[in-house]
Amino acid sequence: MRVVIETEPGEAAGRVAGIVADALRSNPRCVLGLAAGRTMEPVYAKLVESHEREGVSFRDVIAFNLDEYIGAAPSDEWSFQSFTFRHLVEPTDLPRSSLHVPSGAAEDVFEEARRYEETIRNSGGIDLQLLGLGRNGHLGFNEPGSSLGSRTRAKALTEETLRANRDELPSLGDAVPQAAITMGLGTILSARSCLLLATDSTKAAAVAAMVEGPVTSRVPASILQHHPDATVVLDAAAAERLEGRPYYQRAEQLQRQLEERGR
Repeated sequence: MRVVIETEPGEAAGRVAGIVADALRSNPRCVLGLAAGRTMEPVYAKLVESHEREGVSFRDVIAFNLDEYIGAAPSDEWSFQSFTFRHLVEPTDLPRSSLHVPSGAAEDVFEEARRYEETIRNSGGIDLQLLGLGRNGHLGFNEPGSSLGSRTRAKALTEETLRANRDELPSLGDAVPQAAITMGLGTILSARSCLLLATDSTKAAAVAAMVEGPVTSRVPASILQHHPDATVVLDAAAAERLEGRPYYQRAEQLQRQLEERGR
């Protein structure tokens, strides 16, 4: 696991956006896994800037959203589909038809989850998966206790996640969705590369457990320790509980020097 520590949240978001932009330049037909939520907003804003100023194109990209609330219609402003359209599809050249989102409005959400997993597989699998981190260590909506080998499925949300969602979706109040369709931990681990962004001190405990704790279903994000190409990008606040922080900073400095020498 590569741990990148930046000083400010904006620098961390810029680093993530730069990695995505580089991936699109090297592979314009990249299969890109997308995450939603406030943490990702500055990442997508910087990718839009790269599209407008540097010509980074999404025209040939195939994109898969990580998850969607059960009960959300595509037209709902708070749905993850609307989020992705608003922040990435509409301001870039990513074709609407190339964005795949599990249908939260499906009559049979279990069949929808199976269909979505099959669609990912038929697309050749995900090349680069963007990820956020829940305060309780969840990835996507794989809550603590999730099977480490799970595939896309319907998942009930914990009370901690529901509280966080009420803060993020105040217009819904207590009507926030109780469940979601989410890529499973096994699905995420099958991506060729994983790229996680975490900012703010509220994520510091989860970050420390993910990076330095044991691999356990109680901290679903810890499964990234088993991924051969996982990069975790943090701001200083999110990294504050890492015991190995000086080492990670020195290792990253050396990594960048080696990469520069190889160009």
